[in-house]
Amino acid sequence: MVYFVGLVGLLLILTAEARVGNSSESRFCTESKECLLYDLVCKNDDYEVRHYDSVKWVSTDEECYFMDKATYTAFRRLFKYITGSNKAGVNIDMTAPVTVKIEEKKKMWASSVFTISFLLPSDYQMIHPQPTDDKVYFTETPDMKVYVRSYGGWMMSLTSSVNSMLLKRQLDNVQATYNKDYHYAVGYDSPMKILNRHNEVWYMVEGEPVCPTSS
Repeated sequence: MVYFVGLVGLLLILTAEARVGNSSESRFCTESKECLLYDLVCKNDDYEVRHYDSVKWVSTDEECYFMDKATYTAFRRLFKYITGSNKAGVNIDMTAPVTVKIEEKKKMWASSVFTISFLLPSDYQMIHPQPTDDKVYFTETPDMKVYVRSYGGWMMSLTSSVNSMLLKRQLDNVQATYNKDYHYAVGYDSPMKILNRHNEVWYMVEGEPVCPTSS
């Protein structure tokens, strides 16, 4: 019985680490040791559908009028956490991507709460040091399928908004069902990287994903 319980525990740990893996397995992650991995469900010329296992993140919220300023402030807060501002005083490797959860119903000149998250490395998926800043906390994304649109350049308020609008239009054209309360802006690169940058927009799939044949 003890052996069985131990085996189950080991399997749970391996499962938890399985989708936070070596960046060599991803063509997007070029600056970190580990990256969020996924299974490709289907793809066409406009967007792709991916499956992600449930994983844990370290997150913080920032209320602001624009994503750019919120991301700058929140990124620094989370960076302090992974560089020793935690109760264990340990340094935690940076991973990719960084996600920004954006409320979909934001009014033009109203502030909004943006949730910025760093993916926890595989060594810290199960046990993670507690933050010293009460604005920093842990979140967990569920086992999920997402609609993804990729684009290059810099992830800013304007480029993120344009690409989220284009993805919504493509999804609505094929009558796909997806969560319309929020979406994710997703960045894979540090500010120092100039060329071959990769960003994404994610919408959570609801029901069965729609991925028509490319025309």
